[in-house]
Amino acid sequence: MDPLYLGAIGILVFFVFLALKMPIAYAMAIVGFAGYSALTSPEVAFRIVSKDLYSTFSSYSLSVAPMFILMGLIAFRSGIGGKLYNFAYKLIGHFPGGLAIATQATCALFGAICGSNTATAATIGSIALPEMKKYKYDASLSTASVGAGGVLGVLIPPSTIFIVYGVATQVSIGKLFVAGIVPGVLLMLFYMAAIYYMVRKNPELGPAGEKSTWKERGEAFRTGLWELAIILVVSLGGLFAGYFTPTEAGAVGAASIILVSFLEKSLSWENFKLALSETTRTTAMIMLLIAGATIFGRFMAISRLPFELATMVGNLPVPSFVAVIIVLAICLVLGCIIDALALVMLTIPIFFPVVVDTLGYDPVWFGVIMVMVVAMGVITPPVGMNIYILKGIAPEIPLETMFRGIWPFLLMQVLLVLIMIAIPGIATFLPNLIY
Repeated sequence: MDPLYLGAIGILVFFVFLALKMPIAYAMAIVGFAGYSALTSPEVAFRIVSKDLYSTFSSYSLSVAPMFILMGLIAFRSGIGGKLYNFAYKLIGHFPGGLAIATQATCALFGAICGSNTATAATIGSIALPEMKKYKYDASLSTASVGAGGVLGVLIPPSTIFIVYGVATQVSIGKLFVAGIVPGVLLMLFYMAAIYYMVRKNPELGPAGEKSTWKERGEAFRTGLWELAIILVVSLGGLFAGYFTPTEAGAVGAASIILVSFLEKSLSWENFKLALSETTRTTAMIMLLIAGATIFGRFMAISRLPFELATMVGNLPVPSFVAVIIVLAICLVLGCIIDALALVMLTIPIFFPVVVDTLGYDPVWFGVIMVMVVAMGVITPPVGMNIYILKGIAPEIPLETMFRGIWPFLLMQVLLVLIMIAIPGIATFLPNLIY
């Protein structure tokens, strides 16, 4: 059989497995191994796959994942999110829509030590939703602001998806972390602008909270931000300054936040053990995804489907940015039915050669764009993982109400992606400056 046809059949079989609710990592591994065996032989497939898996998992760069995952989960279990929200609330909660705007700032701050959209949404949602309910915020606005704010957890470094993308493409994880800073801050500001516009248009959506004194704000600052300062200065600051490798920065950050949490007695022994257990499970999940994607990627390479696709896209009578928009539109549609992390591992073998090798775009820029696009999937139906997490926190609010409020925030994400396609330097100038 023609390798191209077999590659296309492999992708169709993969989606059949997904429809049957097979775990994505297993689906990629089975399809990849079966396809590679069909194109060569089972003996060759066993030899090549085992060699690929060993070289992938023995890579030092992969050890960065458990370090930053542990740092984020310790922050999640130690209650740092509550301190950050209290500071943001004291500072701007008295403005119309101030609680929802403060939620965006808190998600960005917590994302800077968490790296997970689900953990950010769960942590900040459990704190912010009761407060917004207390001040009679519209349920659609309150839940959507938290769900969308959770996206900042995978864009502002450290980010689990950036780590996986860097390992899969051999792109510097340090550069990816730096590249996510400006787009992350811009997306936060876009979210804030959308909230401000909606509340000014309809003040009933987000009434103002109580105004805090400067003494109360100073106290909230003192108790809430110095842990974050330690992490940013010691861990990420050391990484960007070149003192640490990404793995070392993750280790220093995890050690720092554990030390601070124990000194403040904000982390119980049970929560510490729970964080370690969750880190192990999450790391294992990522490892399985990378293993499955490695096998699937080898099959895609030998089928030559990505290269033929690259040639076809390169020959389209359209400007290169239109071709990129087509690729991103496909990823956006897939993101509505596939988890963000798995989607990155699935699409990288197919689209990375198209965008980087054929169209000539910067791989760091493409990494930021991919993270932004796949992150849209965590707030859009039918998957919308962040929204389902919030449904667990606020079961009395219908899912339709939650999803209805997402569209202004989704529009802000699309707008920022289009701006970054027009001005790639938004993502690349800072890593180019530092590195």
